[in-house]
Amino acid sequence: MKKLKTYLVLFILSSLFLVENNFADTNYEYAYGDSVNIMVEASLFFEAYKIKQYEMFTIEKGFNVINNKPDFMPKYKIYKKLDKVIWAVHDDSTTTDSLKAVLADTAIYLYNKAVKYDSANAGYYLVRKGYVLDKWKHEKPEIAIAAYEQGFATGQEIFNEVFYLDQLGQLYKNNMEEKPEYQMKALDIYLKLSDMEPENGRWPAIVASLAEDEDQLKDFMQKAWYADKENPEKAWKYAKICKRIGDYGAAIEPLKFLTEKKPEVINYWNELARAYEKNDQTDKAIAAYKRLISLQPNNRDSYFNLALLYKDMGQYSVARNYLRKASKVSPGWDYPLYIEANLYEHAARECGFEFEDKIVYKLAQDTYRKVASMGGEHAAAARERVKALANSVPTKEDYFFRKKKNGDVIKIEGKCYGWINKSITVSM
Repeated sequence: MKKLKTYLVLFILSSLFLVENNFADTNYEYAYGDSVNIMVEASLFFEAYKIKQYEMFTIEKGFNVINNKPDFMPKYKIYKKLDKVIWAVHDDSTTTDSLKAVLADTAIYLYNKAVKYDSANAGYYLVRKGYVLDKWKHEKPEIAIAAYEQGFATGQEIFNEVFYLDQLGQLYKNNMEEKPEYQMKALDIYLKLSDMEPENGRWPAIVASLAEDEDQLKDFMQKAWYADKENPEKAWKYAKICKRIGDYGAAIEPLKFLTEKKPEVINYWNELARAYEKNDQTDKAIAAYKRLISLQPNNRDSYFNLALLYKDMGQYSVARNYLRKASKVSPGWDYPLYIEANLYEHAARECGFEFEDKIVYKLAQDTYRKVASMGGEHAAAARERVKALANSVPTKEDYFFRKKKNGDVIKIEGKCYGWINKSITVSM
């Protein structure tokens, strides 16, 4: 790379960037004098940038602009472009260590200025500052960490966020012995990265390395949330680890908080309903599923899950009602009809083995046949149930003694079956 005017620029930059230990508080202002023509300097900078002339000459021209007019034409993004040139020169294989040291100070100066005059991208400049402080300047970890934390605290969208989160996470992880509180912060970072990149196995591996076991991880997540009780993100992470280790009772607290904090979020209600269900709090699970239906009337799963709850409670009529609502929302779905057949089978098994019970088994068998004819996911299981019930349905003799023949319709009646309100057709 060309080194035109390198020594002159080194002298200028060295005098300009006398960086103190606390870089965040440093405030430099420097102008080259009234003789500088900003538009000429800008033209030289942007032309050099356009042809990828990434060298000290280009850096000098860029600083001639922003030091005389720091709010120069925002649409041209001079701060980001100057940043790119600095990094290119720093990473060039021919750049000397002494020049790299000056470029590190140059970058810090640029970021301090950019945070003020390109504030829409302040988060990005601050995490870049954290990286330079750590990797280029080799400053104390807490100095780099402070810059990273300031950057992420802006809440702004940050380009290459995963990379910088990992850098901050590594700083936390590598300095846990000196500052134990960093362990919690590292866990928080890598749990977030696990959410952002669920297919990347590196993040869960780091999470596992940070805690002795999942119970300890759960305790860490609980403490992190309790220390910041109004933080939905920490509540969600705590709820997820509770679910992962099967502690649905503990998951209820953060999930209740989340549904109260953000009552319109479907996933929070789904998880709360499941937690209630797993924790045998059936009434509360039912209420949660009904809330889901009010929020999302066309979600078949909420109707279906309600049906299963009522089925387990022995309320077969109510269960069938919700199964039919699920089928109405999703007409081609065979599972609700499969469970409806299962309701009839259970009802007959609970009642007895008289003729009236056998015709309910026949209703179950006929319903399984309909499921099989749909050719869906549960067709094979339905065919198996048809075979399994072959010895439970009425025999030819049962029909003969009651003077029933093929095609006759028999209404289902009896003390156990008032809710069914259906008939079967005799087939021998």
